[in-house]
Amino acid sequence: MKPAMNKSRLSLALVAFVPALAALACENNAAAPEPKTTSAARVAPGPDAAEPTGPRLDELSRADFNRLAPELALPLFWAEDTNRNGALDPSELAVYWGLARGAALEDYVTKGPTPAFTPKLLEAYGQLVKQKGATTDDARRAAVKKELAQGRVTLVATDLSKADAEERRFVAAIMKASELVELLYAKQQAVKDLAAKVPADDPASRTLFFRGQGPKCEAPLTENDPACGALLPADMPKTKLSGLYPADLLASNPKFCEELQKKKDKALLDPFTAVVKDDKGALVARPFHEVWPDDVKAIAKELEGAADALGAREPALKDYLRAAAKAFVDDAWWPADEAWAKMDAKNSKYYLRIAPDEVYDEPCSTKALYHVSFGLINQGSLTWQQKLDPLKTEMENALAALAGKPYTARAVSFKLPDFVDIALNAGDSRKAFGATIGQSLPNFGPVANGGRGRTVAMTNFYTDPDSIATAKEQGESLFCKDAMAKWTSAQEPQLMSTVLHEAAHNLGPAHQYKANGKIDREAFGGPLASTLEELKAQTAALYFTEWLVDKKQITRDDADKAHVRDMFWAFGHISRGMYGENNHPKNYSQLAAIQLGWLMKDGSVTWKPEETAANGKDKGCFSLDLAKMPASITSLMTEVARIKGQGNKPRADALVKEHVGAPGEKRPLHAVITERITRAPKASFVYAVKLD
Repeated sequence: MKPAMNKSRLSLALVAFVPALAALACENNAAAPEPKTTSAARVAPGPDAAEPTGPRLDELSRADFNRLAPELALPLFWAEDTNRNGALDPSELAVYWGLARGAALEDYVTKGPTPAFTPKLLEAYGQLVKQKGATTDDARRAAVKKELAQGRVTLVATDLSKADAEERRFVAAIMKASELVELLYAKQQAVKDLAAKVPADDPASRTLFFRGQGPKCEAPLTENDPACGALLPADMPKTKLSGLYPADLLASNPKFCEELQKKKDKALLDPFTAVVKDDKGALVARPFHEVWPDDVKAIAKELEGAADALGAREPALKDYLRAAAKAFVDDAWWPADEAWAKMDAKNSKYYLRIAPDEVYDEPCSTKALYHVSFGLINQGSLTWQQKLDPLKTEMENALAALAGKPYTARAVSFKLPDFVDIALNAGDSRKAFGATIGQSLPNFGPVANGGRGRTVAMTNFYTDPDSIATAKEQGESLFCKDAMAKWTSAQEPQLMSTVLHEAAHNLGPAHQYKANGKIDREAFGGPLASTLEELKAQTAALYFTEWLVDKKQITRDDADKAHVRDMFWAFGHISRGMYGENNHPKNYSQLAAIQLGWLMKDGSVTWKPEETAANGKDKGCFSLDLAKMPASITSLMTEVARIKGQGNKPRADALVKEHVGAPGEKRPLHAVITERITRAPKASFVYAVKLD
């Protein structure tokens, strides 16, 4: 892979996704609607832009407005300055749900041919102006503000108002199911009951809890600050929480996960079970539907309603909805996976995955966490599918040759990635900062084992002007002029890397491959297995980029630009630190550190401490010898493929030791990368869907 509810109001001018956890805290046809990602970027007005009416609200810049609104838990977003007048106008305001119960656009902007601001908006604007100069002596509240400032609210807005009534009912049911999934995810993470403990007079902490779906600070500059948290110090959890294991054992035994892997009862490792104590105190596995029966039944009901709303249309999607509804109440997920795998860009204009899938954000990296990803198919994926479909077997053979014995090439029949414009992420898919840009699922069962999974690339994240400008500024601060000469802000190299990464999850030794009779989680342990699988996929993205040059599918210049952007991707993950709470490995950060360390040792990437970076300001920068890159990439791909193919844990541990280091270990270059990357806030995505 490359985070008590009020009823949805479908009559709103802007109906936004309602994160249930936050509420607890206080195309197949050319006319298919398209999601848009916006942030604080100025956009030229249209030729018919109307003159704004009412008071002129120009005391705050767009950047300040969007930075300060989270501090006051205001669900407001200044989408764009369409007329470039430097003032907030009624047509430029967006409202997303979650920070304030029942918030609606008409609370802040009147309806009609000449919209105007309501007294509530004028009052809120005045509060924001006062907040700009506000200070606090409270260390915790100051740390919370610092945490929020490291995120840039970025709105993903999807207009479905032109869809017919049946499809709008379908979408409304998916949104309701998503709210319920958020509640269930909160129970998996054991944070549901903590929301009520957020201080009532602390709106910034309410936003923090909403954004991260819990009380912990996650941004690089504050995640290790003991003062930072959405709760008072006495209420803050002291260890990683989880509703998937006995809390006392998880808190008292630092080797609990390691010991769990060694238990004879392998049902304890089943991804769709929670580990609990029986009457005699012994550990037993209980299926999710037995642990949270009311929650899963409520979600199943909404999915059945969504299927009913579609009528005779979207038969493949309807089959999946009904299969998923059944899986929620019996945890037999394989039929739902089969139905899901049959969906593609040719038989549905919608993309939906609602299930427990990824394991990264739970302490033992073993149990699947509930999530929703919903959006619309972007037909641009068909070009890449046509390019790579005939080459899948050759790609498998190439990785098998590098892995060597005992791994042997297998028949592969996976689908190449569909491109998706995401409209809504919920549960494990909704992160405090950033968003998943590619995913290959399922991870378990016959569909995964048979190479029949489905992969997707999310195409509407980081495409807004602010994200593009910020990335270039960060790149110029870290790369030397030679590397920056190959920089591109075009989306194509990044899409190619995502496509190849996700395809690679279906190639070579993957999660369910057995070496010495053990699948990867048994051979390496859950956290290391996850790191290795992602390292394989991302290194394969680099490797197959070169492979496609040899196949004359892309140019040398295409590959060079992709490598520069892939190294920048690695810098971004390195800046997040190598370990999280309770020293839990950050899989992407560690794979990025391994890649950077290997390529530097091999000489294709060099740190030049005396050379000025491309921005002309920072001393010290990374130079890329793109002529050496192909050989370096092949050597790393060979090492990773052999480690996974042989189930060789000592070699895997050696990679981590050499290039990542132990918890608490400081690496100077990692510190430089972190300082330069974190000068700019990260995108923090919120979601809105217009249904009327």
